[in-house]
Amino acid sequence: MRAIKVFKFGGASVRDAVGFRNVADIIEKFSHEPLVIVVSAIGKTTNALEGVVRSYFKKEGQATTLLSKIKDDHAEIAVQLFKHPGLILEELHDLYVEIEWIIEEEPQESFDYYYDQIVSVGELLSSRILNAYLQECGLESFWLDVRDVISTDNTYRDARIQWDLTQQKATSRISPVLEAGRLVVSQGFIGSTSENFTTTLGREGSDYTAAVISYCLDADSMHIWKDVPGVLTADPRKFAEVLKLPRLSYKEAIEMTYYGAKVIHPKTIKPIQNKNIPLFVRPFDDPESEGTMISDVLELSYPPVIVIEPDQCLLHISTNDFSFVAEHHLSMIFHLLSTLRIKVNMMRNTAISFTVCVQDIAERIDQLVKALGSEFNVVKDDQLELITIRHYNQDALDDLKRGKLVLFEERLSDTVQIVVRSLPRIIRTDA
Repeated sequence: MRAIKVFKFGGASVRDAVGFRNVADIIEKFSHEPLVIVVSAIGKTTNALEGVVRSYFKKEGQATTLLSKIKDDHAEIAVQLFKHPGLILEELHDLYVEIEWIIEEEPQESFDYYYDQIVSVGELLSSRILNAYLQECGLESFWLDVRDVISTDNTYRDARIQWDLTQQKATSRISPVLEAGRLVVSQGFIGSTSENFTTTLGREGSDYTAAVISYCLDADSMHIWKDVPGVLTADPRKFAEVLKLPRLSYKEAIEMTYYGAKVIHPKTIKPIQNKNIPLFVRPFDDPESEGTMISDVLELSYPPVIVIEPDQCLLHISTNDFSFVAEHHLSMIFHLLSTLRIKVNMMRNTAISFTVCVQDIAERIDQLVKALGSEFNVVKDDQLELITIRHYNQDALDDLKRGKLVLFEERLSDTVQIVVRSLPRIIRTDA
């Protein structure tokens, strides 16, 4: 078979009918090649479906109303895209029924279980629309339920890939379609357990799905289409002057995503690195641009790269009897952090306390405090930001500290991290 490309389109690229048309134009340019397309849920749909899950699980009575809004949004796109939208609307209706069956009953399972069964429908909806529109445009495409390929364990909301089984399924289910000259349209973010329950791979996990498929098919290249020119040195919504990085090594990309850069899902790089598959981060509004290429290039010189993670907190954990925080205490704490899926961004251990910087997800932190029990005391500092500067210089660091109270700082050879709280502005009222 000729070299396979794997394309991933995020929610911003299919946020409306214009977006779907643009995606179809990009795909048409590459339709003569073996191509697998992974698409995320339509922009903001995942957030909306999360609202359905919360309302259903907390018995707030708004789940059906919230679902109706999602139906209307997708119907509006379908009506704008298709001359005769009846067939695609029927396909979408069948997917809504999967949610309606759940929310008609009282919750019996965990929140995470219902989250995966309901939120996963967003990707199924968008991929159905894209596949039907590609066919309407005259392209030979095949809709693939990725749950028939991506096999996972039963860890809902953060499922782990069963690699051997996924490899077998990808070869048997995707390769024959490509060999027949058809495009494959599938979903990101979701998988399936051995009992055929839907799982998800973590928020923004569609990049990871594309990487898994690229690995399993020995793809020639993987392409993530986004609303930015490529990988940038900082978030352009927060900084006026940012640079596009034309080349990145796998190592640098892994470091950036580990520290919170949102342009690529953190798990994405390793599967493609293992098979030396280049990854291109490209702008969907300028498809002729190569964007940023991530590959096994030798380490380059990079300008300062800034990553800001909002909604952070510091947890100061100490023993109630003021004994040292010993190895058995740390073992217990890390076990709980892993069980509750609380990612540690920074940490520091002293004789009588252990401090961690984590995402401020209230329900998980409440569970951690409860699980630590009476043996530990936990003090929380919230409303914080975690700022990471790769390849920092002192001028860049001083600029980012201005107007901030630094609560925690750590420096490595080429990386500095600071946990900060914004200081209130002092407005002078005297003449």
